[in-house]
Amino acid sequence: MADVLIRPGLAIPEAELSWRFSRSSGPGGQGVNTTDSRVELSWNLLASSLLSPALKERAVERLGSRLVDGVLTITASEHRSQLRNREAAEARLAMRVGEAIAPPPRQRRPTKPSRGSVERRIGEKKRRAQIKRNRRGEMD
Repeated sequence: MADVLIRPGLAIPEAELSWRFSRSSGPGGQGVNTTDSRVELSWNLLASSLLSPALKERAVERLGSRLVDGVLTITASEHRSQLRNREAAEARLAMRVGEAIAPPPRQRRPTKPSRGSVERRIGEKKRRAQIKRNRRGEMD
């Protein structure tokens, strides 16, 4: 396999990835008992030289529960073939790391509704109330 592309200009080198294969409990028919189609992809985030210290800190903070001693492990066993599981694991690793190092979203600046919009809303409420009041019949 090749390097795992996280985003343009940033890819995890193949040398930093560790692969393990085992028998899958997923689909595969009779071959499921004989082929090692389950894939475990591990990447040592803390030992990697790919990310800057700031990005590494952000990734550790966001991936905290998924890291074991600084190693991120992704498993894939949803496909019958080992190759497709490898591709799925690489895609999942790229997605997780990409989300972990993404910059935080901009803060929302609180705003108030304009005076005109408040007046329009209240006017519409009054019109609806009047319509409903007119539907009532006269009580004897």
